[in-house]
Amino acid sequence: MTAQQAGADRVELCADRHQGGTTPSYGMMEVVRKELKIPVFIMIRPRGADFLYSSQEIRVMMHDIQMAKELEMEGVVMGVLSQDGQVDTGIMKELIASARPMEVTFHRAFDLTPDPIKSLQDLISLGLERVLTSGQHQSAYEGRAIVRALVTEADGRIAVMPGAGIKEENVLELLRHTGAREFHVSASGSRSSRMEFYQEDVLMGDNDSEYTVDIVDGERIRKFRELVDQLTIIN
Repeated sequence: MTAQQAGADRVELCADRHQGGTTPSYGMMEVVRKELKIPVFIMIRPRGADFLYSSQEIRVMMHDIQMAKELEMEGVVMGVLSQDGQVDTGIMKELIASARPMEVTFHRAFDLTPDPIKSLQDLISLGLERVLTSGQHQSAYEGRAIVRALVTEADGRIAVMPGAGIKEENVLELLRHTGAREFHVSASGSRSSRMEFYQEDVLMGDNDSEYTVDIVDGERIRKFRELVDQLTIIN
């Protein structure tokens, strides 16, 4: 809701951001669908870690795709790799067919493939709408040369969307350098818990504290919106 109010064009909805995002619950999807007017894309990822999935995990992904479709989401975000790190085109074909007519974005599993140009060509052959990538570097700004090469290779056949580590200070240079027409940010922040009683000696997970809450920073999104609206390539 914060992202929408601050001017985002769409939202990628996921759970467990600290593992790179996993599939949100049906309840989360349903509430978000009712609240948001901008397009919502659902992360389809059954767990963290690698993108080599068992047959049971693929079945879970199929069911989650159907949930997204039932709720009339605009798109899904997913990716499957084979043992040698290539795009698993066979499984992806099945997942894409199940997802239609929703749009399909291949997520940053792309950055763990051995040859980004070949992987891009595989995605083009599959007919996906876009690929999210940091240019196979820790941040999209560091990987901007590869992102630029991908945009050139794509030649409008698939959208190449840079993401990871994009900041207010580098977004304009990144977009100008790469020619990308859209970009992905978490625009994250945090706030203190509203609890009055604190039990700091007990942790429920890998958090440093149970009393710091992750949020989307609306002011950061507004700043991104103001910056990119200056670029005619984004308009």
